Amino acid sequence: MAQSHSYTLRGQLSRLDLMTRMTLAILATGSGVFTYIGVRDLIDGSPTTILVGAVIYSVAVSVAIYAFWSYLMRIMPHVRDRGGRAMFYLAMAIGMVMIMAMSAWLNAAALAGGAALEQHLSVATEDYQGRLNEAHENALAAQSLIPDIQLASQRFSRLADEERSSGALTGTSGSGTVVQLLSQMSRQLDGLAAEIDASRARVADLFEESGVRLNAMRGLVAGEGPVAERSTAFAVEATALSGLIASLQQTSVAPAVRRAAEDLGRSFIAPVAGGLAEDLRARQSEVLGRVEAAVQQQSAALAQAADEILARPAVETVRFTPLSKPDAVIRYAGDFLPSWAGAISIDLMPAVLVLILCFTQDQIRREEGDEMEVGDMSAAEMMRALRIQKRLRAEAGEDELPRLAPADDIVQHNEPGAPAPFPLRQGSGHS
Repeated sequence: MAQSHSYTLRGQLSRLDLMTRMTLAILATGSGVFTYIGVRDLIDGSPTTILVGAVIYSVAVSVAIYAFWSYLMRIMPHVRDRGGRAMFYLAMAIGMVMIMAMSAWLNAAALAGGAALEQHLSVATEDYQGRLNEAHENALAAQSLIPDIQLASQRFSRLADEERSSGALTGTSGSGTVVQLLSQMSRQLDGLAAEIDASRARVADLFEESGVRLNAMRGLVAGEGPVAERSTAFAVEATALSGLIASLQQTSVAPAVRRAAEDLGRSFIAPVAGGLAEDLRARQSEVLGRVEAAVQQQSAALAQAADEILARPAVETVRFTPLSKPDAVIRYAGDFLPSWAGAISIDLMPAVLVLILCFTQDQIRREEGDEMEVGDMSAAEMMRALRIQKRLRAEAGEDELPRLAPADDIVQHNEPGAPAPFPLRQGSGHS
């Protein structure tokens, strides 16, 4: 019963031999086609050079894959020694790595190269968006100082008005030294606030132009047409946007505010009290001292606020790096795992067939025994063996050689339904 089962396995292997060859040829051809598509983006030169180089490389890959798996399918199932089988497994592992190195990544580029390039453009767009927002925030950071500066200016202006109308500080109304100094401080602060506010328009123009460039980049990412051409146009827009981001960083007035704050405290010179009476001059000097202290305090506060703005990290210059399809597939491999799986499977699928053949051959050996290995002969091989036997008997004599049953006797003993003593197979294909 076991022997009959082994004959069935041999018969099935014989029937599947053609299918196995066709499957291997189709897989090798398919891998070669995808390799051709992927390798075209890596070859530089004229169209003829690219075509010839890609064809030669893809044909070489197809032949290598077909030959590699054919060798394993023909030889490996018949190796019984454990050490020999282990060496074949090692050779198969090395060959699989080499196939992935020369073909699988190019297959992945053919399957997902365009999508990977679009992914690269999308990631670059988001990077530019983040850098633009950061530069815009830094440029507008000084605008947050305007309310504090205006409050300080209004305080000085209000004190000047109160001193002018009612003498709230010195006890004597009129436009004297104190009023002039307070009005002067108010005007300086108003001038600084106006300078900061004037930069807002420049920042707004740059940000608006940057938004136009950014929208154009998004349109190229989601657009139609060859992705290589869109990538070239994207690089042009990205270069222009990088310049706008750099200009935004230069429009920050925080350094000017820092210098103005220092000048406000350093350049303060209290005027000489101009009152006619000694008592009035003393009161004026006292008020001027308080005003000077207030100016110094305001100067320190503005300088500290400007320092906090200047302490922000500068936005690094963004540089867009174009990629080829194979490079993009490798860089964003984690986003295209199904494509990588398909690209690798088309090259390594024959490994499963090799293992199936090995397992089947091992099962046949276990059921038939080692002595049945010699019985795996075709009819032509058996007839040739009988002719050799007759020639040797004629040369050496009947008594020197054991007599083999004639072919007719073998056929006669092979009754219908009974297994043949020697399994006959058609042709010379592998078992």
